[in-house]
Amino acid sequence: MKRNLFNLMAIVAIAGATLVACQPTQEPTNETNRNWSEDGGLRAADNLLFGDTIGNGDDEFVFTGTQTLKKGKYLLRGWVYIADGATLTIEPGTVILGDKDTKASLIVERGGKLYAKGTASEPIVFTSEQPKGQRRPGDWGGLILCGRANNNQTEQQIEGGPRSKHGGNDNADCSGALSYVRVEFAGYPFQTDKEINGITLGSVGSSTQIDHVQVSYSNDDSFEWFGGAVNCQYLVAYHGWDDDFDTDNGFSGHVQFGLSVRNSRLADVSQSNGFESDNCADGASVSPYTTCVFSNMTFIGPKADAQFQNDADYINGGDFFPNNGSSLGKFQAGMHLRRNTRLCCFNSVFAGWPIGIIVDNEKGNSWQAAKDGLLQVQNTWIVDADILGSDMNKLYKDSCALDYDAKTFDPSKPYSFSHEFFLAQSGNRQATAAEALLNLSNYMPQSGSPLLNAAAFTASALNGFEPVAYVGAFDGNNDWTKGWTNFDPQNTDY
Repeated sequence: MKRNLFNLMAIVAIAGATLVACQPTQEPTNETNRNWSEDGGLRAADNLLFGDTIGNGDDEFVFTGTQTLKKGKYLLRGWVYIADGATLTIEPGTVILGDKDTKASLIVERGGKLYAKGTASEPIVFTSEQPKGQRRPGDWGGLILCGRANNNQTEQQIEGGPRSKHGGNDNADCSGALSYVRVEFAGYPFQTDKEINGITLGSVGSSTQIDHVQVSYSNDDSFEWFGGAVNCQYLVAYHGWDDDFDTDNGFSGHVQFGLSVRNSRLADVSQSNGFESDNCADGASVSPYTTCVFSNMTFIGPKADAQFQNDADYINGGDFFPNNGSSLGKFQAGMHLRRNTRLCCFNSVFAGWPIGIIVDNEKGNSWQAAKDGLLQVQNTWIVDADILGSDMNKLYKDSCALDYDAKTFDPSKPYSFSHEFFLAQSGNRQATAAEALLNLSNYMPQSGSPLLNAAAFTASALNGFEPVAYVGAFDGNNDWTKGWTNFDPQNTDY
């Protein structure tokens, strides 16, 4: 559907967040904002849209007004910033195609707001502009939200190359809403180790609404949080390149009900994990610590993929190798917890990973955090792992680390610290898929599965979570992914 040039609405003041979804405080008007930005001559709001195109293809397009995108199909070109004070609302059923030539990205800056609220029957889709059959990870940049919540570096430049900074002291800050949204084939590597993720959240506050969001075929992490306090529900990470859920720099939000599914031919040279969690890059003891809490997550690893053959040849990119500078690597762990993180994971299941859990003590002191009960993993099942635990990044050996520099192990201890820690935690279990009665093709526990009644919500860290009986993301009967997700975006007509 083609769209004519839109007049932009007047800039409206956004009141402090008073609702969880932080709705705009007034309806858009029909007035037009003709003001030009004085910030270096960057284009202003009245040139946001050109027919059915958003942006003009450069990397410095700044939107400063208030606009609603009517349901339709649009081409996103270049880097489009939603600046402080600007609001963009996207109607349900809208499809936004990321331009490959200009590495399109949509970036919400501190004080800007994006309201992308689809429905189960009409999700909002951000995807590649390439025709079906030719879409690859990293076809376009991705979706970035920056806010004014806390992180442990005070103020940070957002990862991936954009100009935007994030951070502040307002954990209740609002960046808008993402609900029933899909992000597909994003994550272009602008520089080595500087890819934009599928969705990047920098210091996003708790008044932001994030639920029912799927990221598929991201060329870096599917979801990455840098600080912030936003709470999320019903997240899907599908066939990502690097980590599924990456938490850094003091992220303190709660996440409940999540699914990750790996393609056994897609893994990053840095070693791909389900969780990767740091307090900060050097493992320093700086606050606020990464204290995020996850519950009811299901991680389906590479060894559960029907394409999996053996460890020697299962990383080859297959039909999705993007040939854009990204390097293929290996899969590692369901959980890689390191660098002083205090992440907590409850009531979850990790199936088909080479390593179940790594509590990595190379930088910082994650072991002490685990001993002190600050890092917790409880009522969690590790299913069909090659080894239960490892203590060292990129070393697939279940032995207790002694010297990280020399890569030596403690001969007096039969297993890794990570192995012993996991089994000592309340309700944890190592099992086979047959014992767990977990259907690896539809991610559901089968009738009679012990997963259906293995959850517990007694830990104080779970205050505010929805108490359910089951471990993992699904109760065996109700599939919350129905209707709005897409597990074959390569062959979808958009």
